[in-house]
Amino acid sequence: MVWWSAAGLLLLVLALGLLSLLFGTGSTGPGRAWDYLTGDPAARADAQVRLAVRDVRLPRTLAALVVGCCLGVSGCLLQAATRNPLAETGLLGVNSGAAFAVVLGLTWGGVGSAGGLMVCALLGGTVASAIVLLLAASGRTAGSPLRLVLTGSALGATFHGLTAYVLLGTQSTFDTYRYWTIGSLAGVRLGDLVLLAPLAALGLAGALLCARPLSALGLGDDAARALGHHPGRVRLAVAAAVSLLTGCAVALAGPIAFLGLLAPYAARALTGPRLAAQLVLSALFAVNVLLLADLLARLVIRPWETPVSVLLAFVGGPLLVWIARSPRLSTAGAA
Repeated sequence: MVWWSAAGLLLLVLALGLLSLLFGTGSTGPGRAWDYLTGDPAARADAQVRLAVRDVRLPRTLAALVVGCCLGVSGCLLQAATRNPLAETGLLGVNSGAAFAVVLGLTWGGVGSAGGLMVCALLGGTVASAIVLLLAASGRTAGSPLRLVLTGSALGATFHGLTAYVLLGTQSTFDTYRYWTIGSLAGVRLGDLVLLAPLAALGLAGALLCARPLSALGLGDDAARALGHHPGRVRLAVAAAVSLLTGCAVALAGPIAFLGLLAPYAARALTGPRLAAQLVLSALFAVNVLLLADLLARLVIRPWETPVSVLLAFVGGPLLVWIARSPRLSTAGAA
């Protein structure tokens, strides 16, 4: 059942990826885009078609793959580590840290390019998560789920307040920040993906390595210790992988809500407590949802574009309410 579901979701990824290359907000229609993809000489020689397909649609399609995998896997890991089916990747302070770094870069760092904002977001998210890990690793309850969540929430609130303080006196910074914080795949370049893909791959590899010890933690800390695992170290390793994955996603697309929460929930409905299978299906669910949302974002009010995070919020908000009210919530958490 699980592998059939994975195969079906993978085929859907390929289909949505193709549609993402064929449709856009510009004047290049699906017919001309298909000619370009199939190697038609006239289409390949057309600069406008080449720009639309290769330089605009291809990078954002690949970005949807990377961001979807990162958010789906990180959400699944975080929910398993905290044993909370409503846990979301912003709990570790990565989003707020990235936002604060972007504001500092815009206000005092002279950052104006999309690449510069991406670097600021990655550095800010990494520093914020490092602070959370250091604080959570201290004391007698080092690495506990509650300590991680409380530390991340407190640091996130601090960064949010500092961000608001800086924005109050800088109108130009606020205008740029407002566009970035909406969350969108528009404007992603292949160079951005080349820079961040190795870091995302490292985070995904770390997530897979955490799957087995994290499954043992689902039996309880005492049982995990009896099996040779250290609960605190496992949770800190999970937090590090989540921070790296979320940092890459935020750097590419800005803060995107709900995806890291909903994809693991859908995966658990098919896999049950098997964490490795949950990670795979969570990644595939998230990629499909993000590809579909990004495709609709280009078509809903064409020739203009809707931010992809807005469409996800329209879907994610009601689903979150339904999940929270579901009688299965108590058994839907990670094992």
